[in-house]
This record gives sequence, C-alpha cells and structure tokens, in this order.
Amino acid sequence: MNIFAPVGRVFLNFLRSVGRLTIFTLKSLSFCVRPPFYFRTLFSQMVEIGFYSLPVVALTTMFSGMVIALQSYSGLSTLSSEGVVASVVELTVTRELGPVLAALMVAGRVGAAMAAELGTMRVTEQIDALTTLSTNPFKYLVVPRILAGIIMLPILVLIGDVIGIYGGYLICIYKLDFNMTNYLRNTWNFMQSVDIISGMTKAAVFGFIVTLMGCYNGFYSKGGAEGVGKATTNAVVSSSILILISNYMLTELFFSK
Repeated sequence: MNIFAPVGRVFLNFLRSVGRLTIFTLKSLSFCVRPPFYFRTLFSQMVEIGFYSLPVVALTTMFSGMVIALQSYSGLSTLSSEGVVASVVELTVTRELGPVLAALMVAGRVGAAMAAELGTMRVTEQIDALTTLSTNPFKYLVVPRILAGIIMLPILVLIGDVIGIYGGYLICIYKLDFNMTNYLRNTWNFMQSVDIISGMTKAAVFGFIVTLMGCYNGFYSKGGAEGVGKATTNAVVSSSILILISNYMLTELFFSK
C-alpha cells in the first residue's frame, strides 16, 4: 500500500491549501467591512494598481483593438459584410478582451509585486512584528490591496475599452478606408448597456482575484528568497487560471439563454 502514499500526500496537501485559501478569503472579506480602515494605505495601493498600470493596459488594449479590426475585416470582407467590423470590435473589446487582458497585465505587474512584498515581509518577520505591535496584518496589509483592486480594475478596463475601440477605429479609417461617420454610427448603434456592465463586473471580480492571490501567496510564503520566488510565480499562475475560469462563468451568467 506504500505506493499510494504519495498520491494521498498530494491529495491531503491540496485539501489543506484549499482550506487555508478559503479561510483567508473569508477573513479578508470580513475585515473589508469592519473598521478600522487605513485610508492612506488604500490610496497608495489605488495609485500603484491603477495609475502605474495604465500604460501597459493602454498599449495592450490599443493593439488588441487594431488586431481585431484587421482580422475581422479579413474574414468579413469575403462575405461582403465589412460594415459589421465596428460592432465586432466593440463587442470583443468591451465584453472579453478588455477585462481579460487588463486583468492579466495587472496580475503580471501588481499580483507578482504584492506576493514578493508580502513574502519578503513574512520571511523577515515583519508581519509577526505587526501582530506584536497590536496591528492586524489583514487590516493593514491585505484589505487595502483587495479594496484597491476591486475599485481600480473597473476604471482601468473602462479606459482600456475606449482605447481599444479607438485602436480599431484608427485601423479602419486610416488603413482600410472606412467612412468615419458610418463607422462611428455603427459603433454607437451596436453598443448596449449590458456590454459595459458585464465588462465592469468582470473587472471587479478579476481585481479581487488578482489581489487576493497575490496577498495569499505572499502572506503564507516560507523558505527565504527561494520561497518568495515561488510565491511570486504561484500568484501570477493561479491568478491567470482563475481569471480565465471566472471569465467563462461570468460570460455564462450574463449571456446564456
């Protein structure tokens, strides 16, 4: 029966990790609505997550909008349906690519940084020092980051949507010789409130996932510098996987018939 021992060990470790993550999530959500609130830390995290992530999100969404316009025109022109390109760009950017790409970029930039920062604080016993000084590490370190992610990701996605649609506009007008007035009219006419609402909802959920996984992996890291590196990698990988899974689930929720 010893041959089954490694399988059982892996399974038990998996259950232990799931339980610890569940408890961490519930504690974080509980502390998000209970005082005290560290507004200065919250504001600094909002600047870090939102303002400093704006350039990479803007570049990603703009070129994605350009690629969508080119690929849509390439396929739809064979069906003499070039007029649908504007709606395809709008729908793809606002519903899917805008929220997903922005979240993945923030996960790579912010989630990794959070895991590294909290991991370093854990291995150097700074988190234990906060507890010794009667400061709740969840309230001071985790809650401001999670709230900042939930607040700033929808704002980033909204800006990214505008830039992505503008990227498609540039390609269609200046490369594919579309009529400017018709293109703008088609974009506006096809846009619906559910497109924006679904994208903003996804962004808030993705912001929670990115910050939660970054804080969780950093908070429980161990093993010195090597452990911090593993925590950083795990934060990015787990955030990316959960973003894609939750994206499908939210799409099913909003658009299933």
